[in-house]
Amino acid sequence: MYVIDKNKHYFLNDGILKNGFNSKLTIIKNRDSVLSGFSKMAFLFDEIIRLRIVSYSNQKDNKELLYLLNLVPVNRKIRAFLDWGVFSPEYTRNMSRLFEVRNDTVHCVSLDEVRYNPKTPISLSSVNGFKKFKTDMCKAWDDLLKIYLNQQANIDWIALSKEVKIKP
Repeated sequence: MYVIDKNKHYFLNDGILKNGFNSKLTIIKNRDSVLSGFSKMAFLFDEIIRLRIVSYSNQKDNKELLYLLNLVPVNRKIRAFLDWGVFSPEYTRNMSRLFEVRNDTVHCVSLDEVRYNPKTPISLSSVNGFKKFKTDMCKAWDDLLKIYLNQQANIDWIALSKEVKIKP
């Protein structure tokens, strides 16, 4: 389970609490950094789906759901969030455009080969192109954290505390 409390993020797994991601997404102009940012977003997508379907559970159904989520393409998850009313149409479009960059980045050697298409195509190799991409990506991350907090608000913390014993 992923938990956000104010600006602190935590992973809770089998009763062990560990530090999570930073509240601010840091992206530098290299392939690994860009892919790392997308991995964090995709992780939160899966967490939102898991919270909506099975809430928090260490049971077999939770592990099976996470297995299935790994098989579902990100663009289908983004569409499901639109259908469920979790993402607005505008945010869905923005996420789809951003994740096109992810797909291109996975299949390239360098960011010089990647284009971002917010309104018109721009190259990530240009200073202004990368700046626009980074600004949009960080804004999408901030919005995704707010969406996650909204979903997290539905957790029954009392029931969770009875099921999970935090280990030091």
